[in-house]
Order: sequence, then structure tokens, then C-alpha cells
Amino acid sequence: MNAYGNFKEFDRARWAALRSRTPLLLSEEELEKIKGLNDKISLREAEDIYIPLTRLINLKVRAAQYLREVTSAFLGCEPVNKPFIIGIAGSVAVGKSTVARLLKTLLSRWEHHPKVDLVTTDGFLYPTRVLEEKGLMARKGFPESYDTKQLIDFLSKVRDGERNVQAPLYSHITYDVLPDQFEVIDNPDILIVEGINVLQVSKRQPVFVSDYFDFSLYIDADAEDIRSWYIDRFLLLQQTAFREPLSYFHRYADLNNEEAVQRASQIWESINLLNLNENILPTRQRADLILRKGRDHRIHEVYLREI
Repeated sequence: MNAYGNFKEFDRARWAALRSRTPLLLSEEELEKIKGLNDKISLREAEDIYIPLTRLINLKVRAAQYLREVTSAFLGCEPVNKPFIIGIAGSVAVGKSTVARLLKTLLSRWEHHPKVDLVTTDGFLYPTRVLEEKGLMARKGFPESYDTKQLIDFLSKVRDGERNVQAPLYSHITYDVLPDQFEVIDNPDILIVEGINVLQVSKRQPVFVSDYFDFSLYIDADAEDIRSWYIDRFLLLQQTAFREPLSYFHRYADLNNEEAVQRASQIWESINLLNLNENILPTRQRADLILRKGRDHRIHEVYLREI
């Protein structure tokens, strides 16, 4: 048994071989639009890691669709199209958003599930006003800063095949939920849910977000590497988004390089690393598949839960 417990370990070459003959229907231009700010994902990475992964997910989606059909036949009723829901978890700055967008693009090109939607849990954070009232601004991103009841209600409706379900939107400029603005999820074949705490459990509630997942991923890396990526991203944002007058972080735009690195390090140590160690990393073993990144941002190992 490896350090990850009851998971089967694949090095990059063994995992890439599971691609079989699945084609890569993705251009360099499309990949550039999918990438995060400082993510170094390449077409080779898509071929070696994400094409085998989408092949595995495709098999699971088809199996779920078949099971729904035979169950409906047994019950003598028409099958209801219910989305296959995928959860993606991991630390801030580990590359979850890029993985989510890449999987959305690749999975939509399989004929059995062309309609793929993506939501992030950022929209289910409490608004800044509420966080300030609760004294939680310094713990934004921690489990208690999310309206988990609203998120579970959303997933329940989507799971039941309900049409036109609204997911709240979030602005990374204002660092707040956008009032009265929503994304409409209309009965997709696959729904991807991306967020740092989507695999979280709590003794205070009987139902968990992950209860609605058919498959889940955890993006893993050494904390020191994630810290480096977080600081790099902070410096990039300082030269771009932070310069927007409406940006919540506009006050950091004029810091010199040394001051910016120091401030990013403080935020990482006092908030993000604490959240990673207390809440996010302990959920890793609950995932169905773990993608392990190296310092170069490339996936070096894949761990698949044993059946």
C-alpha cells in the first residue's frame, strides 16, 4: 500500500498508455484560453493525463446512463436524464480551475455527453456584507464562509433533473458574490463542480456536497510548491487585475516587488496554508482519483481508488 492508502498508483507513462486510441480534439489556441494565469499545461500534458482521464469518465458516464435505463425499464417508467456530477478539489493556486475548464472542453467532445457545464463554489460564498457581520472575512474560503445549504439545494435540484437551476456568480475583481446575477444550469449531461472544500464533511450536517458526486478528483502538490505558485500568481495579478480601480486588492497594486512577495507570503501562511492543512488536505483520501503535481506544474503520478 502506498502513502495515499487504498489507491492504485500510475506513473506518467503507465497512465498515458491508458489513452488507447482516443484522439486529442484540442488545439493550441483553445488550450491557451483554458490555461490559468501561471499554469504551464501543454498539449502533451493533455494527451498524457487528461485524455486517459476523459476516457475513464466517459466509461463511467455511459455505465451510469445504462444503469438508469435498466432501472427505469424494471420500474416501467421513462428514464429521466440526470447529470453525471464531477467534483474537483484541492488547494488555492494548485490549478483546479484550469483542470475544470480543460475537462469541460474535452468531455463535451464525446458523443455520449456533449452538454457539459461547470460551476465553481465561489458563488456560494456568503456575500462580503454577511462575512463581515459574522466576523469571517479573515476566514474566507474556510468551510464556515460558504452557504453550504444553498450549494446542497442547488446540487439536489440539478441531480433530480430540474431545468434552469440558478447558480450564483462571483467576481474576482470585487472579491464578492454578484447580487442578482446567476448562471443557469439546464439539465446538462455532465456537471463539473470545482472548489477547495467540495469533499468536506461535517458532523453538523447529515448531507455533504460530495454525496451528489458520481466521481471526484483531488489536485495534489507539496505545500511549498503551491506557496511558490500562489506568490507568482499574486505578482501577476498585481500587474493586471489589482490595477482595476474596483478591485478589492487595488491597495496592493503599488507595492514594490519585495513588499508584494512579503504580503503574498503573509496571506498564504495565515489563511491559505492554514485552510489547506486543517480542511482541504484531510479530504484528499475521499477523492476517487488524485492528480499529483511536481514543482514544474506537470502531473507526475496519478492515483486511482481501488475498486
